[in-house]
Amino acid sequence: MTIQSIHAEDLSECMKLDRINKADIENILVSIFQSSYDGIFVADKEGVGIMVNAAYSRITGVTSEELLGKNMRTVVKEGIVSESVTVKVLEQRAPVTIIQSVRGKELLVTGNPVFGQDGQIVYVVTNVRDISDLNQMKTELLHSRKMTDQYISEIQELRKRELIQMHLDGVVAQSQEIMKVFHLARKVAKVDSGVLILGESGVGKEVIVNYIHQESDRAAKPLVKVNCGAIPHHLLESELFGYERGAFTGANGQGKPGLFELANGGTIFLDEIGDMPIDLQVKLLRVLQEFEIMRVGGTKSIKIDVRIISATHMDLERMVEKNDFRRDLYYRLNIVPIKVPPLRDRRVDIVPLAFYFLKRMNEKNTLNKRFHPETLQLFEAYNWPGNIRELENLIERLAVMADLDEISIKDLPPYMLQSVGMMKSETGKLKETVANLERKMIKEQMERLKTTRRAAEALGISQSALVKKMKRLGLTF
Repeated sequence: MTIQSIHAEDLSECMKLDRINKADIENILVSIFQSSYDGIFVADKEGVGIMVNAAYSRITGVTSEELLGKNMRTVVKEGIVSESVTVKVLEQRAPVTIIQSVRGKELLVTGNPVFGQDGQIVYVVTNVRDISDLNQMKTELLHSRKMTDQYISEIQELRKRELIQMHLDGVVAQSQEIMKVFHLARKVAKVDSGVLILGESGVGKEVIVNYIHQESDRAAKPLVKVNCGAIPHHLLESELFGYERGAFTGANGQGKPGLFELANGGTIFLDEIGDMPIDLQVKLLRVLQEFEIMRVGGTKSIKIDVRIISATHMDLERMVEKNDFRRDLYYRLNIVPIKVPPLRDRRVDIVPLAFYFLKRMNEKNTLNKRFHPETLQLFEAYNWPGNIRELENLIERLAVMADLDEISIKDLPPYMLQSVGMMKSETGKLKETVANLERKMIKEQMERLKTTRRAAEALGISQSALVKKMKRLGLTF
């Protein structure tokens, strides 16, 4: 790139005033180019690399010798980069942004065309930034509790649509829906009102409980968690309220304090409250009204000071109508309801969550796994019936089982691909994306296994279904 890329009128004006000469301007341009923190790469109208700054090599690990004088199509074939934004800009004659994989790094790459006076592209300027660096910067910033409050306020007031990533005890969130949940949780944390957290299994109800407790005045006291559905009904009462010595056969000779006593001064979380037996619901109602308990086999009441938070995936209102849950207890628990939306209703959280879980797996197991962009597209299209728990478990499985460092669509379970293939795209692009994914997977298996029977077995479909798909996708072997 030379001095000609400066507007002619600006250059001539500077020259007339004798403020700067041509050589000085070229030196300034080179200095600016080399001092940029972002990586910059410049190609000519043929896609041949002509300039690259030091930051590009620092970020990507690719030296200038590997790029300069080479056509970017050749660079892609050599496997140095996964795809070329320069080529896309030349084809589309417009700015293009992609996620590019370069030597194990996921990069955000933007290419911009530079047009000559004849309207033809003369250069393509590419900016590169390491996504992991950006995510780390956001994580460090948003980890502060005070900054969290500030960003929630900004989101509600300004309704910004830019990426906001909030980390709270393992929660990664950027959607408006989950931000509202945390805003409500923060408000209710400052009082002792009863909270009932509603939502499907796996949406992260327990994390909301952790946040409420941490933001409350009881944060220094215990947080005791009880899964009412996991403890046998005949043992649940003694677990919750404790028992005196000799209360029943096999009881501890000294008696035992219950979970309510252990939570004294702090918070007790009653998960799956819908599974609590009716007879025990009466005793829980007394605790909520009088804030005192009586141990099994005991004769005197024990005063307690606890914050009670409950949660369920069940429809408690319907259970009340069917007399499966006490109406008075329901109203006591449901003073402040918090509905946690399922993952399919906050799809913008899917990719940040996937990166978070993969990063944690990489650090835990000393791995270097990364996602192919097509994998992330599938994640966003899938409905996640198991919500965040399903996503976390899948990421762990992929990180352990994927043969290569890059997790591609061929590593995903067949049911995910089938589910996405049946969905309708709101943008009109999903059908095309799925077809491309199917085409790529079939080509890989056919090239490897040679016959439709073996390829069909590897893909988990019948041979006749594979033949039909190949015909529909225009594939011949």
